[in-house]
Amino acid sequence: MPADILARDFGWRHAGRKRAALAHIDLEVPAGQRVLLAGASGAGKSTFLHALAGVLPAESGYQEGELLVGGQEPDPSAGRTGLVLQDPDSQVILATIGADVAFGMENLRVPAADIPHRAAAALDLVGLALPPERSTQALSGGQKQRLAIAGVIAMAPDVIVLDEPTANLDPAAVTEVRDAVLAAQARTGATMLVVEHRVEVWADHVDRVVVLGPEGVLADGPPRAVLADAGLRPALLDAGLWLPDLPLPAPRARAAGGEELLSARGLETGRGRALTAAGIDLDIRAGTATGFVGPNGTGKSTTALTLAGLLPPLAGTLRAQPALLGAGTGRPRGSAPHGWSAQELVSRIGTVFQEPEHQFIAASVRAELEFGPLRAGLGEEIAAARADELLARLRMETLAPAHPQTLSGGEKRRLSVACMLAAQPPVLIVDEPTFGQDARTWRGLAELLGDQVDAGGALLAVSHDEEFLTAVGARRCAFAPAPRPQEVR
Repeated sequence: MPADILARDFGWRHAGRKRAALAHIDLEVPAGQRVLLAGASGAGKSTFLHALAGVLPAESGYQEGELLVGGQEPDPSAGRTGLVLQDPDSQVILATIGADVAFGMENLRVPAADIPHRAAAALDLVGLALPPERSTQALSGGQKQRLAIAGVIAMAPDVIVLDEPTANLDPAAVTEVRDAVLAAQARTGATMLVVEHRVEVWADHVDRVVVLGPEGVLADGPPRAVLADAGLRPALLDAGLWLPDLPLPAPRARAAGGEELLSARGLETGRGRALTAAGIDLDIRAGTATGFVGPNGTGKSTTALTLAGLLPPLAGTLRAQPALLGAGTGRPRGSAPHGWSAQELVSRIGTVFQEPEHQFIAASVRAELEFGPLRAGLGEEIAAARADELLARLRMETLAPAHPQTLSGGEKRRLSVACMLAAQPPVLIVDEPTFGQDARTWRGLAELLGDQVDAGGALLAVSHDEEFLTAVGARRCAFAPAPRPQEVR
């Protein structure tokens, strides 16, 4: 049965942080309403969804005010609120697709005879047409997101809260998954809150938009009315909303590039023995940007990790050229990046994973930024200077002492990119670099990476964000289910 939501002066501050993640939230959501939750990166949107799901442990922070779901304090064991996380790897936990979708239902003691049918229906709704015995480890990031949504839908919760559910999906899948979520909500009547920076995806499909600001709710009303309100425009721009007429940076023109750094011929990539892409002929040159584009599950991320030296090629050749071999710390014993040591890699090829949490190892944002330069042997003074520069460039100065794991999804993404830039490798490989960014932080990230290429660096980006690829002047290498990527422009 749909449940209402009530917040009275609700706030939350993470332990060890001086600044509250949320403050003075007053909000009423009637049962069955569809709400788009917007606001700047770091405004506390994800924290609010976690609070609604009851998954903010009391020992991890400090709550103020009151938050009720269906007249009761949120309780994760009741199964009333289904949460789809920003990072699908945090939610996809079992070995096969079928087992993962069934897991939530089993915990809610759904009759065993009902589980297969409900699991199949949920998978069909999100368009994940794969055998239930397929390994979850073989799924792309976008496919994992669909699986996470299916697991929540199968539980039939009273409230569905989704944290950027379409952020890692290709354009066709964005519409498909959005429509699947809406169909599931319409079928169950569940109350729905969805966080999304690209408000246009949801604006015509929700009842209201609520914009969070530093001191509570900044705007609240019908989506088109809020977005068109001239009086609200300065505040909405300051909150990083992607308004419909927002101007984009001018595209950067790129020449043929400088020295060759990496060269692939007849490359075949995959995990284990499973082939994901084949027939790859690609040269990476200094001063160029390359975008891997195409549907989810076509091998873009796996190929990027292979070029980064983190996975061995299945066949073909991948060679670092003299200009790359001669850069960085030490001299690698071979030209194949997957045979290099961690120190040899970090000073030549920097890699930003699709899930930023996978690369954080330090206890503060500043220490994380300084780690790469120190590992590359550049010394404490240079490491500190680079950290200061990147903190200022990405507007993260106030977050310098914070633990990386307490950051918002968008802040984690910016930190992960900055960490690799701090070591100044000649080649930077990034997977979905603009995930979780509002319009302001998106522009800052695009300008930072574009400047890196202008300075002679080589950028390879796996991205569904065509606007970003245009802004950095990237040529496209298109991947398709038939495993032969094609350079299209």
